Amino acid sequence: MQAVLCGYYGKGNGGDEALLATLLQMLPDNVTPLVLSGNPEATSKSYQVKSCDRNSLPQVIKALHQSDVFIWGGGSLMQDSTSAISPFYYGGLMTLAQVMGLKTIAWAQGIGPLKRPVTKFLAQKNFSNCNAVSVRDRASAALLTNWQVSCTLAPDPVWALESVAVPGLWNLPAPRVAVTLRSHPLLTPARLATFTRALVDFQTATQTCILLVPFQKTQDLAIAQAIQPQLPGKSEIFSLEDPKALKGLFRGVEMAIGMRLHSLIMAASEGCRCFALSYDPKVSQLMSDLDMPGWELAQMPENANVISKTWIEHFVNGEATSPETIESLIDRALLHQELLKELLT
Repeated sequence: MQAVLCGYYGKGNGGDEALLATLLQMLPDNVTPLVLSGNPEATSKSYQVKSCDRNSLPQVIKALHQSDVFIWGGGSLMQDSTSAISPFYYGGLMTLAQVMGLKTIAWAQGIGPLKRPVTKFLAQKNFSNCNAVSVRDRASAALLTNWQVSCTLAPDPVWALESVAVPGLWNLPAPRVAVTLRSHPLLTPARLATFTRALVDFQTATQTCILLVPFQKTQDLAIAQAIQPQLPGKSEIFSLEDPKALKGLFRGVEMAIGMRLHSLIMAASEGCRCFALSYDPKVSQLMSDLDMPGWELAQMPENANVISKTWIEHFVNGEATSPETIESLIDRALLHQELLKELLT
């Protein structure tokens, strides 16, 4: 059985690559994956799988003709807040697969925001015609219930991603704090300057080694490079391509300050204390689910001293997600794997 895996793959986004790695980890042994990728050569090399160009319609159609299953492979694919084109790309491919008679699975989805009636209609049609659907948050499950679409609700599958150690990490001085920022309109130059001043004060007070971790080089690396020269103590930029290593990085970290959803999931799953800066409802939902401290980015204090003191307090007295909660989240995340087994074996 061959399955076409469709997501935001091969674009250098650590979170989406982590979803792909987890999906490949969870696929039944009888299924051969074929990944639609923005960089097919790199995807094939990294994961030892067949891959084709996601932007080549002839290659995509050929892949669908050769396959039995089509899988939306995790993440917020059906949303029109960051791109009006995305839902038409993913929705169009799902519709094509359904018309061609493939089994179709919407796997580990986070649905929305859907602001336009046409994209909402397309999403409802796509999900209604899927053979199986799993979602990663209550809001998506509620939306599907309203559409009378049955689904499996489980935590983000990256909770269950296997992690590997990062060479050289343990040679850096401890304690270590990881910082994951991304480019976003809410992270204005003024907010970034305030954040950097607070981080300088935090490092001076705690004598920590700061690890700046770009999850997507095109959006994150420039920010890390702008911050690093201003830090008074030891720091390192970690640009890791392997999502298992990216998750493993947090094994050796005392605390993570992050914007990106999957940086916070990876950190929490490895027993790291987390402080969130939310730019998106999916991050706010994680903060609520785990009682994770942090701020909506738009409401981050303007006083760097207030920010640094808050971080210091959390560094000294804050608690990581409990081992029992982590184990429960991992166990429930495996429901995404069970759905694949039930439909594909």
